[in-house]
Amino acid sequence: MQDFKMNDSLAPAMPKSWKVETKPHKFCPGCGHGIILKCLGEVIDELGIQDQMVFGCDIGCSLLSWDFFNVDTVQTHHGRTNPVIIGMKRANPELIVVGYMGDGGGYAIGSQHLFNAACRNEKITVILCNNCNYGMTGGQMAPTTLPGMKTETSPYGRDPIETGYPTKGPEMVAAVAPEGAYVARGTTANVRQLKGFIKKALENQMAGNGISFVECLAGCPTNWRTNAKQTWEFIEKDQANAFKVGELRVPEVKEG
Repeated sequence: MQDFKMNDSLAPAMPKSWKVETKPHKFCPGCGHGIILKCLGEVIDELGIQDQMVFGCDIGCSLLSWDFFNVDTVQTHHGRTNPVIIGMKRANPELIVVGYMGDGGGYAIGSQHLFNAACRNEKITVILCNNCNYGMTGGQMAPTTLPGMKTETSPYGRDPIETGYPTKGPEMVAAVAPEGAYVARGTTANVRQLKGFIKKALENQMAGNGISFVECLAGCPTNWRTNAKQTWEFIEKDQANAFKVGELRVPEVKEG
């Protein structure tokens, strides 16, 4: 994670406890983005790939991660993060590229890019935050909004007859990606497992196998209008029941 140390010339005049080694995120209290990004930051450190990294972030709440890491970063147009990092990876295969986005950028305006990247088995890592709504613009219905869930644009609850059922991105990617793909869905309710999925996704890219995709179930208490207890109940029960947590595709280990 980005290292924000104070100027050494100022340090002697300030208590040691005031020195800041990292910085807080810019997301709302209780937001799942901070948890997901902390997992990613720890994995980057553990794998020692900071100098090889390019981090691409989408428009939406995910854009608030643009200066979260001390790595090369690009912030793209809405839904276009995947083709941008694909171009970088193709131009320089030695790079480790990560595309970070919300369910809108990945499953709405950017769905065609995710689908085709999976079909081509692009050697990239995509991490997507699924919080069942468009968070930054006020909590409108998104591709992942659950049936009956109330949002700013579905005040009486999402009606699948009118607007369809929630998009299941990992299932889509797993269905079309060739051999070598790694696909998983984690949850911020199980941080250790989620971090493990993200680490496997990056290791799969480093091994040159194929596309790596991790969806992360996360809370949005500001737009859900939930307290802490209600937020965690929704993540652990409603989201997990609608979106199965686990690994959907794991590349076979080649012998020899």
